[in-house]
Amino acid sequence: MYGLLNKTILFVLCMLVFLPVSGSLYAVAWVILAVMVTALNEYLGQDRVKLILFLAYSALCIFIKQPLCFLPLICYDIGFLKPKWAVFLAAVPLALQVSAVGLLNAALIAVFCGLACLMKYQTATQQRLRSEFISLRDSAKELSISLQEKNRELLEKQDYEVNLATLRERNRISREMHDTVGHLLSSAILQIGALLAITKDEAQRESLRQLKDTLSKGMDSVRKSIHDLHDESVDLLSEVQALVNGFRFCPATLEYDVQENPERAVKYAFIAILKESLSNVSKHSNATQVQVIIREHPALYQLIVRDNGSMKTRINNEGLGLKNIRDRVDSLGGILHITKENGFELFISVPKGPDNETAAGKAGLQI
Repeated sequence: MYGLLNKTILFVLCMLVFLPVSGSLYAVAWVILAVMVTALNEYLGQDRVKLILFLAYSALCIFIKQPLCFLPLICYDIGFLKPKWAVFLAAVPLALQVSAVGLLNAALIAVFCGLACLMKYQTATQQRLRSEFISLRDSAKELSISLQEKNRELLEKQDYEVNLATLRERNRISREMHDTVGHLLSSAILQIGALLAITKDEAQRESLRQLKDTLSKGMDSVRKSIHDLHDESVDLLSEVQALVNGFRFCPATLEYDVQENPERAVKYAFIAILKESLSNVSKHSNATQVQVIIREHPALYQLIVRDNGSMKTRINNEGLGLKNIRDRVDSLGGILHITKENGFELFISVPKGPDNETAAGKAGLQI
């Protein structure tokens, strides 16, 4: 835009010099020629073409005075092109045509050529600064987005580490309660049982039985608290991520889309099934990629384990590992679908609900 405005100004100035010296019926042809040359320079935009057209136009000006009036317009196109001294060649036709155009007009043309070079320099500087500004703005925006992303990842990592530390502390507390309070209560119950065996007084026996019942209830309450605390210390995402990260047979990826920690039975079942599945890949597959997907839906949980191994190295019959997986899924009221096309895939769907808590004990789910 700046270049077009500058050329318009130069064209008007050149016309002021051209009108007094035109003196020909074909004067308009020289105006059209100058406009065509500068338009061609603008359209092609190649430095070599601009230099050739400038030299040709300057050679024409040596023999004809009328085109000389528009030489500043052509100089604008080649200002500061390599070689930088090329623009000074405009002085050759100007010096040879001084007598033809007059000293005043020659001086004006020389001044306008200098003005053209100055305007070209200013325009080039503006374009360079604008390009640098745009590049700097884009870099700043990119850096800002990168910093926001890193900050978000840092916050997520901090939350994850805090959650992991909390889970570890719960696990430690549950172990200490089991090793101290649980053992002391068990010992007290056994001692009261021994006293009941040797005590003959019925009143004392009744008191001991009441004490034993109270301690047994306390033992059951402590046991339930320990189990609940231990269950809360098992985070499905942390356990599954550890299994995937620790898998060394081939690259493995995890896609986890669960908002809340599932029920105890579902957590233990998914962890055990994933262990068995990864073990089967290592033993019976030539896969080069394993994908693990855990998703939560409004009414169910899904576990998908797929690999790209060929069927040549797969065992045909359902072994003990797959049978155990099927038993776990059945105990939760879920569905197991096995696909052996284009690799091997376990597709498991388990419904949500409190019934899964009681199913855990029946299936004997352990990590």
